[in-house]
Amino acid sequence: MGRLTTHVLDTAHGKPAADLAITLYRVRDGQTLEQLSQTRTNQDGRTGEPLLEGPGFQAGTYELVFEVAPYFRKTGARVSDPPFFDRISIRFSIADATSHYHVPLLVSPWSYSTYRGS
Repeated sequence: MGRLTTHVLDTAHGKPAADLAITLYRVRDGQTLEQLSQTRTNQDGRTGEPLLEGPGFQAGTYELVFEVAPYFRKTGARVSDPPFFDRISIRFSIADATSHYHVPLLVSPWSYSTYRGS
């Protein structure tokens, strides 16, 4: 059964990003966003459950939005005003609804990277 997971690593502090807000959207018609879920990361920088699985896990385009500025403010990191990154959106597509898609975020107040993980 296919599923979508994520985790967030705070590269500025060298630790998982705990209590970071994440919203998942399905992208309809190339631009309309349909909100599917909202969650927060746990102490390990992961969500307690997959973001999407079961019948709702379908081929298509999705967008994950990570609320990074509030997270970094809570950690005491030096964040500019306005922040360089307020929220980070990652748009990706699921081609095979039977596979595991893992979309991690490695982030600091000034940079980020992502990849398709396992």
